[in-house]
Amino acid sequence: MAKRKREITEAKIDRFIREGRGQGTGKDYLPWLRIQDVPSDGRATRGMGWTTGRRHELLSDIERDYCYLLDYSDNVSDIREQFPLLPLEETKLIAEKIGVKHPADPKTAVDIVMTTDFLITYKDKHYARTLKPFSELENERTIAKFEIERVYWEERHVDWGIITDQDLPDVLIRNIEWIHKEYHNDDVSELGRFVINNLQRMLSTRLNSGEAISRACSFCDEQLGLELGTSLALFRHLLARKIWSVDMNERIIPTNAVRDFIINAAVEKLAKGG
Repeated sequence: MAKRKREITEAKIDRFIREGRGQGTGKDYLPWLRIQDVPSDGRATRGMGWTTGRRHELLSDIERDYCYLLDYSDNVSDIREQFPLLPLEETKLIAEKIGVKHPADPKTAVDIVMTTDFLITYKDKHYARTLKPFSELENERTIAKFEIERVYWEERHVDWGIITDQDLPDVLIRNIEWIHKEYHNDDVSELGRFVINNLQRMLSTRLNSGEAISRACSFCDEQLGLELGTSLALFRHLLARKIWSVDMNERIIPTNAVRDFIINAAVEKLAKGG
């Protein structure tokens, strides 16, 4: 198989612009960089976003984890990752003004289009956020590139900041990760409202009694003649849709009972679309 060419050339930059990369919002946004465009250490992921309804191009674990937090927030209405700082001439001018070398491709020496990891719409305002491991913040070259980025967003009156791995609440993120893929659950439409309603009533009663999650779910599967794991998947779906709530700041362990279990919506108001 031919090796993918990842070198940056002026022709490639022009092609990305023609493709509409970095343009659009919501489901129609196209990230400037995709996983196949950059060298991978095996930690890049594509996750289907709740907020945008599209797959996100996440190039590291820290980007993935931060995206989980954004997706879970009720106040975030758009998430645009790998957002390009265009036009390129502007970041080159900023670099010249502050006296730092503009990032360039090491093989072609062509100046690259810089990107901000996330451009977020939060309560109708835009926020730019860069993700970086805390251990890399003392690197002089990293700091120089951050300064170009900071000035770029400052000139647009957009709040810019750095998020490190130490800023991320790991327990909350792992809980969101556990429920994330069940946001869309085919069983909701396939089983029908009558079965789903009965499952919810039965499961919520047992969870409220203090029974362990896995045991309560297995009981419901057996009583309703469902495939093993169906009730647990629905439990995760209801948490993802925030129809049910638990203490998300305490690690959800299926073999334990849930903390602060709350039914936020009536059974009849199950989220449409599964």
